[in-house]
Amino acid sequence: MTDLSSAAGSTAALSGAQADVAPEDEFRLRRSFAIISHPDAGKTTLTEKLLLAGGAIRMAGAVRARGERRRTRSDWMAIERERGISVSSTVMRFERNGLVFNLLDTPGHEDFSEDTYRTLTAVDSAVMVIDAAKGIEAQTRKLFEVCRLRDIPIITFINKIDREARHPFELLDEIESTLALDAAPVVWPVGMGTDFYGCFDVLTNNFLTSSQGRSHAFDTVRPMDGPDDPRLDEAVHGDIISEFRDSLSLAREGYSEFDAEAFREGHLTPVIFGSALRDYSVDQLLDLIAGFAPPPRTQPTDGDPVEPTDENVTGFVFKVQANMDPNHRDRIAFLRLCSGRFRRGMKLNHVRTGKALTVHSPVLFFAQERQIADDAVAGDVIGIPNHGTLRVGDTLSEQKVLNFTGLPSFAPEVLRRVMPGDSGRVKQVRTALQDLAEEGLVQVFKPLIGSQWIVGVVGILQLDVLSSRVAGEYGAEITVEPVQFQTARWITAPAGSDAIEKLKAEALTSLAEDRDGRMVFLARNSWELDNIKQRFPDLVLRDTCELTH
Repeated sequence: MTDLSSAAGSTAALSGAQADVAPEDEFRLRRSFAIISHPDAGKTTLTEKLLLAGGAIRMAGAVRARGERRRTRSDWMAIERERGISVSSTVMRFERNGLVFNLLDTPGHEDFSEDTYRTLTAVDSAVMVIDAAKGIEAQTRKLFEVCRLRDIPIITFINKIDREARHPFELLDEIESTLALDAAPVVWPVGMGTDFYGCFDVLTNNFLTSSQGRSHAFDTVRPMDGPDDPRLDEAVHGDIISEFRDSLSLAREGYSEFDAEAFREGHLTPVIFGSALRDYSVDQLLDLIAGFAPPPRTQPTDGDPVEPTDENVTGFVFKVQANMDPNHRDRIAFLRLCSGRFRRGMKLNHVRTGKALTVHSPVLFFAQERQIADDAVAGDVIGIPNHGTLRVGDTLSEQKVLNFTGLPSFAPEVLRRVMPGDSGRVKQVRTALQDLAEEGLVQVFKPLIGSQWIVGVVGILQLDVLSSRVAGEYGAEITVEPVQFQTARWITAPAGSDAIEKLKAEALTSLAEDRDGRMVFLARNSWELDNIKQRFPDLVLRDTCELTH
């Protein structure tokens, strides 16, 4: 078990650690993590407060800010600001106590889950944000399962405890029963809702509170000798303090003690109660990530796994974003570095094309703001400006020929026909669909018969984003029309089988190709899918496609 008192010292000792690390071990100072949650759990607000605590910004925004109030830095698209939701993953980098943090903010809305799934391939740990009043919600559970598939360690941040909420025991029990994880509370609430006085840090015995009294923003740390310190009685109402002590004592007996190894292996989640809006437990969350979240981990490939200690520079593209700067019509590929030391101007092998790619102007990200990256190491995320050369799933390597695996593309649940609103803007619409398909916002299918485009999305909201971005970034209006198809499946057949040719003879109007020329069957309903499987037993219909080129 981890000694909690020494654990706090270990995080503090990280200050100045960078000077003591050899250049070849600099990757050990990286912490790349994602924030996942159901919509409205407070994920974007927490992201802002982490950036503020890390010194990356001077003033945090609010998702629903209006007028002259500061807007969030992580939601940079116009549609994100208008609707108050995140629809695209964002990468932000900051330094704190000698460590470099790469924070990947992900969309919470299920309609953009595919972007989130891919982003999770690029991190080494995750923060799961839970609304204290609602507990674990559907999208949280789905994202957790993706983390579990990749053995990603998870820290749980139970947010909004300054409002009326469920009892801490109820929330911890739900985590353990629903997610099959051991829960280890490390920051415990002192009161909740209107009786909220602050939080007690179990690692340091610090009482986090406000000098203005209960239900105000955090601004004061009061060191204590423990939860029974009589000085707590002076700061907290008698009934609340006695309930706090009783509940914390029961929590220590009834739940797991924090174990760093079990956390890193994905068996245990440390639980932090806090309030992102009022700044409670944000520093404690960063300290936990700094002290215990893993540095860059081994990455799977179609051959031998890649270790971060390998000298050969390798990385994979997990996201492509078009028009982050509409004035320059730019196109940025987000590359997660997996090994080696990257230097500006390096020539890397673009495995899919077999050609050399010279990276002249790599960038580091802070939302829409950037700076040139002269060098980077495993765990870092760099942006590579390009004009359509790089796609999601591409591998770059200094010497070895390999492909990183585990980046999925999911069969769309909604299919629509896209028509230009103006016949004179066909070229702009074609370019927009190609760019946004390579970015991963939509999938584009070209029917074997006919010349119209069919787009596939996971959720309806993606169509609104598609229309908004085509209009705003490409100056073209589109109309989206229903089609007779409900879903799509990638199809293959064993060597020597004529199943695909037979299918073409019978259902040519239901066949299309994706942007990479892979054959796709467009199905009207689940019954038709089952019927095709029975009539063509050699045919393999897949609802996921590996983005390995």
